[in-house]
Amino acid sequence: MLYSVARLLSKHAICRNARSGKAGDNSTVAVSLASARPASYASARSGLGRATLITVTKLDELRRETDALKGSGTLALVPTMGALHEGHLTLVREARGKSDHVAVSIFVNPRQFGAGEDLDSYPRQLERDAELLAREGVALLWAPTPGEVYPEGYATSISVSGVSEGLCGAARPGHFDGVATVVCKLFNEVRPDMAFFGEKDWQQLAVIRRMARDLDLTLPHADAIHGVGIVREPDGLAMSSRNAYLSQEQRVQAAGLSAAMREAIARIAKGADAGEAIADLKAAIIAAGFEAVDYAELRDADSIAPLSSPNGNARLFVAARIGGTRLIDNMAV
Repeated sequence: MLYSVARLLSKHAICRNARSGKAGDNSTVAVSLASARPASYASARSGLGRATLITVTKLDELRRETDALKGSGTLALVPTMGALHEGHLTLVREARGKSDHVAVSIFVNPRQFGAGEDLDSYPRQLERDAELLAREGVALLWAPTPGEVYPEGYATSISVSGVSEGLCGAARPGHFDGVATVVCKLFNEVRPDMAFFGEKDWQQLAVIRRMARDLDLTLPHADAIHGVGIVREPDGLAMSSRNAYLSQEQRVQAAGLSAAMREAIARIAKGADAGEAIADLKAAIIAAGFEAVDYAELRDADSIAPLSSPNGNARLFVAARIGGTRLIDNMAV
């Protein structure tokens, strides 16, 4: 069914310039019923006219809406699991700058969570997320149920070798199979001209690009899968929906992760042995208040192959746990 979020903003219209975010006379962004949708969508690039956020939960309705959007310009997809923050909204803004229309998916994918992970507790706040997306001028929100994505009898999985091995692939067995499967389905469902992903999940981005290339996907082509730089809090912590799990004390301690990474990278840049710098990095993360370090490794940015020293294309990847919350980060070396 088409899901209207008109009640969220029924008492007021939100006016802003679609490119700059400043107030403007000709850029009303409204949330309304599908039946009130204009005959044609305004270009997200132009910032002119009325853009309407439509939320759909059924595949046949999604196809109708994407056909309408693609008939009047290019379509970008920003896949998410919801609980949107500034990092997600940065992806949306990047997408709007490169396309005529933006679709966002919100789907907490059960197939990328392992036993004992936070599938049940993962934050779900669809109405709040829809309001944020409406304010950003998003045209379409695809919010299917698990049963819509994986109907009874579903039996297919995609596994990407190589780039999925090690790091989160080792710490979370089966995780990237679930990611590759759901993203391939999202691409086939939405058929976007381009897609945008955050570089905080760098290994995930490598998996998705490899999957798209190996399966000869054209909507989007692997070259149209864009990575967007990590958005950080003022103290350096990478933005994540899981940051909401942290207590006030843990939130302060969590900033020690990126600080320790920067120190290790600075040492390596000055000629220190990478192995020694990373060993000290792990100790510094524990000293900051983390209970465990899942991994801290130097890897090639493209192949995700392990490195013993920088090769001109290296990144430092870290995952650590604090108060039961698993945080990840990565930085160029």
